Amino acid sequence: MKTILIVAAALGVSAFAQGGLYDRFYDDYYFHYSPTQGTSAGFHQYDDRMEDYSKNTAGLEIRDLHRFEKVFMRLHASSDRDMVLSKIRGDLLEIETIRRWETNPDIYSSAGPAAVFPLISRNFAPAAERLKSVIAREKRIPDILDEARENLKNPPKVFTQVALEQIPGNIAFFELDVPRAFKDVKDAPLMEEFHRTNAAAVAALKEYATYLTTTVLPASNGDFRIGSDNYRRKLAYDEMVDAPLDVLLKLGYANLRDNQRRLKETAAKLDPKRTPEEILADLEKDHPAPDKLLDAFRGTLGGLREFIVAHHIATIPSQVLPILEETPPFLRALTTASMDTPGPYEKVATEAFFNVTLPDPSWPKERIEEHMEDFHWGTITSTAIHEAYPGHYLQFLWIPQAPSKTRKLLGSGTNAEGWAHYCEQMMLDEGYGNGDLKLRLGQLQDALLRNARYIVGIEMHTGKMTFDEGVEFFVKEGHQTRELALVETKRGTSDPTYLMYTLGKLEIMKLREDYKTMKGAEFNLQEFHDAFLKQGFPPIKIVRRELLGNDSPAL
Repeated sequence: MKTILIVAAALGVSAFAQGGLYDRFYDDYYFHYSPTQGTSAGFHQYDDRMEDYSKNTAGLEIRDLHRFEKVFMRLHASSDRDMVLSKIRGDLLEIETIRRWETNPDIYSSAGPAAVFPLISRNFAPAAERLKSVIAREKRIPDILDEARENLKNPPKVFTQVALEQIPGNIAFFELDVPRAFKDVKDAPLMEEFHRTNAAAVAALKEYATYLTTTVLPASNGDFRIGSDNYRRKLAYDEMVDAPLDVLLKLGYANLRDNQRRLKETAAKLDPKRTPEEILADLEKDHPAPDKLLDAFRGTLGGLREFIVAHHIATIPSQVLPILEETPPFLRALTTASMDTPGPYEKVATEAFFNVTLPDPSWPKERIEEHMEDFHWGTITSTAIHEAYPGHYLQFLWIPQAPSKTRKLLGSGTNAEGWAHYCEQMMLDEGYGNGDLKLRLGQLQDALLRNARYIVGIEMHTGKMTFDEGVEFFVKEGHQTRELALVETKRGTSDPTYLMYTLGKLEIMKLREDYKTMKGAEFNLQEFHDAFLKQGFPPIKIVRRELLGNDSPAL
């Protein structure tokens, strides 16, 4: 691999400032070490490669990151330069300091499905051509699981437990989903090779599950917490948020209390004689039948689009609707709904999928009902707003207008998830639903879920809250079921900054107020939303710089 020092010496930083350095960063670092991201972005020269998790490669990655950091530091300051430097420093923090490649077994067992899924989910090339790339990636899976055996050092017990919970779905993906995707390929020798590599991947995953159960789990005594300093640095690099953690907690608790108060007031308007919990329990029973769930979402999408246009919420750049379909099997244990959009450089398979997880008809009646309670009418509305209009799907439709390659490829959770979460409240505030109190109650319950993530993430990873206390917080303060609380707390152990939903929402709401003050009588909500969406999905600090012309505080 060409090193950045050789290229810098040959061309000079001034040449890079015109775009060469950015291209080299994506080619020689980002997609070089993360080829699955290349496939997802629409760069298919990476389709036959897969990530390497060996210690030697980790060392090379660290070396290259430090070299790129030095050269980018020599460029004039700009939003793109700042975003790339933040990406570099965030990756270095993860690889050098947090080192989850040594503590999280799920990284390795989920790597295979993550790498193969983009090759089967979109028909960007003939099936036989994509199958060749699948085979190439499947050949790497046994090696990756061997790399796990070399790398793992005293994982936290919860990390090993989650990996074991995930592996059956990973195995089913290779046993069922991948063969189904290529059932019409007629090239017999190619199919024979595929069946060999696919069987080897399944066998390797089964052996890995045994290894985790017998060897790793009994010795999993590590600490999942990343600590206050790493938490602060991770927020600074990933989200460009540098507020002290005590200030962030104060803001988080204030928003939690405000949403709790509004939930109580809304419930009292529905029935002052009953508790919010009793009213929410009734609300969860009001849902469509399982075989009508997709139709319910389709109907909701149409109404949302019409409202956005009629009330001048935001410009919709394309009339093409997302394709509503059932969630792929290997993802059903992890999500109830999601948006799967093509990468910004995908030229062929440009369709977007809105995935909804239906209950398995073979489940007991009680389990089906429990699953459907997550899809009461209030949740259907907030989910459709979050995932599609004007949430993730609308933001995706604006990505082609982002001002640079970096703005199309790099982003932040506080922007993407913050925007989608902001939209849930904003749409009702603007009159969607005509003041339906049940819709507002559902929106507030979702907001409290995100409030709990915000606080539990900080408190657990800074040592002020135990795992069990985190579960209780979701139940008592977040008004969530205990089953969901357990899932959410598990997520927080390996996703420490999942405060990004509420944090981003608060940043966007402050930006809107500051933008309104600047514009005065000329302020227009649609113009603000369009100006926001045109930026891509960088940290809100970058959006503020572009819209306000300054680096004033984001919170």
